[in-house]
Amino acid sequence: MGRSLADVIAALPQDQQDEIETRYQQMRQEVEGLRELRQIAGKAQEDIATALNIKQPSVSKIEKQADMYLSTLRSYVEAVGGKLELIVRLPGAPALRLDHLGDLAENHRPARTVARRRAAAGS
Repeated sequence: MGRSLADVIAALPQDQQDEIETRYQQMRQEVEGLRELRQIAGKAQEDIATALNIKQPSVSKIEKQADMYLSTLRSYVEAVGGKLELIVRLPGAPALRLDHLGDLAENHRPARTVARRRAAAGS
């Protein structure tokens, strides 16, 4: 009988085992697309459709899209039980997290944006 992968890895020097474990953990963090994200979350397309109040074929279409609104992506991620966070990495600067980008609720917008809209509306 052949050896299992676990047996082969266990026979390697500890530093190589550590490298394999590190790479394994990195790969687990990488997701190819929304379909894989949904599968990791243990959800069916029908579950997502119900949460988003759409039909299952629309979920399939969303999963195949290469480009979409942030609000659509946020809704999808929340339907699988996650939270969408946007990180911007600029050269020579620390990573920046964009909050509330794509939110539809006006109360999540910066106060100056809300004030400008109210002023333009004459309220």
